[in-house]
Amino acid sequence: MSKVSTWQKIGVVARVAGKQAGRNRTFNAARRAIGTTLGAFGRVARQLWLEVMGTVFLAMAGFGAFGFFREYAKFHARQASAGHVVAAVAFTLTFGWFGVSSFWRVRRKQ
Repeated sequence: MSKVSTWQKIGVVARVAGKQAGRNRTFNAARRAIGTTLGAFGRVARQLWLEVMGTVFLAMAGFGAFGFFREYAKFHARQASAGHVVAAVAFTLTFGWFGVSSFWRVRRKQ
């Protein structure tokens, strides 16, 4: 006599229940409805995420622009090096690009 573990028995019962549920029209309709609803919520959540991140990146680019003007004024007064100005420009352009591309992704998804 072979011994069958409890987990194997549970697996057999789950398989049989799954096959029976697959034949049920109400179960299949509910499963499709849940899948469609979750898919819609997922798309909206992704769009919201991209828009929020785009706004954050554009705000950071704005702070970088203020930093650029401050460093540029210091550079003209011979109190800062050109490296600071270049770093401020690179920061502003990089985060500006991240923000704009995030909004472009939202547009492309629609």
